[in-house]
Amino acid sequence: MSPPSVPSLPAVRPLGRVLIVDDNAELVETLRAVIASGIPGLAIETAANGAAALSMAQKGFDVAIVDVKLPDASGIDLIQPLRVASPFSEVLLLTGFASVDAAIGALRSGAFAFVLKSFRPEELISIVEQALGKVQLKREREEFERRYRDLVEVTDVLVFALDADDKVALMNRKAAAMVDIVSDQALGRPFLESWMPAEDRVAMRAALAGTRDGTAPAHHHRAYEVETAFVDQSVHSTSRRRVRWHLSRSPDATGLVYGIGIDITERRALERRAADAEALSAMGELAMNLAHEIRNPLNAAVLQLHLLNRNLDRLEAEEPTRAALKDRVRIVGDEIGRLNRLLTEFLELARPRGIAREPVHLPKLVDEVLDLEEESAKGRGIAIVRDVSAEGCVAIGDREKLKQVTINIVVNALEAMKQGGRLKASVHPEGERVVMTFEDNGPGIEPAVLASVFDPFFTTKEAGTGLGLSIVRKIVDQHGGDVVIASERGHGARVTVSIPMGR
Repeated sequence: MSPPSVPSLPAVRPLGRVLIVDDNAELVETLRAVIASGIPGLAIETAANGAAALSMAQKGFDVAIVDVKLPDASGIDLIQPLRVASPFSEVLLLTGFASVDAAIGALRSGAFAFVLKSFRPEELISIVEQALGKVQLKREREEFERRYRDLVEVTDVLVFALDADDKVALMNRKAAAMVDIVSDQALGRPFLESWMPAEDRVAMRAALAGTRDGTAPAHHHRAYEVETAFVDQSVHSTSRRRVRWHLSRSPDATGLVYGIGIDITERRALERRAADAEALSAMGELAMNLAHEIRNPLNAAVLQLHLLNRNLDRLEAEEPTRAALKDRVRIVGDEIGRLNRLLTEFLELARPRGIAREPVHLPKLVDEVLDLEEESAKGRGIAIVRDVSAEGCVAIGDREKLKQVTINIVVNALEAMKQGGRLKASVHPEGERVVMTFEDNGPGIEPAVLASVFDPFFTTKEAGTGLGLSIVRKIVDQHGGDVVIASERGHGARVTVSIPMGR
């Protein structure tokens, strides 16, 4: 019966690797004995010339003890090649002929220390121990930095670092992916101008300045938080992400400002929809109670105006007098019609009604609306340009409601261009969505006004109801889509609507 096998023990990793490079064999053995006796557990290898040393260095080492004068090279010239072969290593130069200038030159070349051959054993051991300690610290720092980089890359939050000029020194993979760029390509680019809309840059610059100089109240832990949009400004985007940034200053002398961001787009959308739902619920209750009471007198007034207009035709009066009376009847009728439209839009906005779910060919729908408004556009001196793609542009939704969205946007654009102009309408697929874009070259919208254009009853028109764009947003929200208005005063406006294909 054979004896039981004994499991082999794993090889013990040496405490460090030392490479001795010298052509004096007797000195090499002395160095090996001194180092081994003073620092047990080291793996010590030797080389008689520079070529052999560089070949052995490829296997890795921690400390090299190199003679300044070798048969085929200078020890000083070997420092950099050895450091390249083993980046975390340290090199000690050994010589019997030393001068201050030689020592300074060696240290400038990257040598850890300059050791005279008349060294005492304990002196050599101490220097080697210090070199090994420095190597260990460098390896530990590299490991911490690697773990930090890995953590920054795999975390589900957005991370950036900006230098003193607000240029990117670091951008993690999550943040780069959000603006469709590779992390390395973001380095050196101006952060605010590249990925932040103009209306958010003032707030971000103020937050960065406060972070750098520490002017915010120390007791206010939210002092260095700011919310901005985050999107690639070099291309047109159908939707902007809202990000809450927490800023902090680097504790070292680099002057970097770090930002950690959380995408709050969905949370803001939910908050907005909850607020809208609450407001619309109250509006709906009020509308349903008043609709019947308002519609009855309106209808009666329209009927009476119709009878009055007929009676005017039989009135014995001069034609100018009759025409003036008829003109007043028409004005009253127009105002009643406007009041009736306001009530209709109010009910449409407030009434909790579902939407149909059917395939809708959006290019055809947009063409229909443009055909409908073509004559009105010509009368205003407006040219309509169409750029619609027939392929892959079928969304799932309510055709009539989406048609109402298109009509409201087109009519708004036409009414904005009082001096004539151009309206460009385009439809194209983008990922899993169909994107409709309506761009005019009218007077544009003031930045202060832009944030309120979707609010119910907000309008800049003299006779507007302020409900058209509110209805647009409500319908788009019901379809799970996005609507964005981009504009600058004097440079027109662009309305972008994206609707899911719902495949």
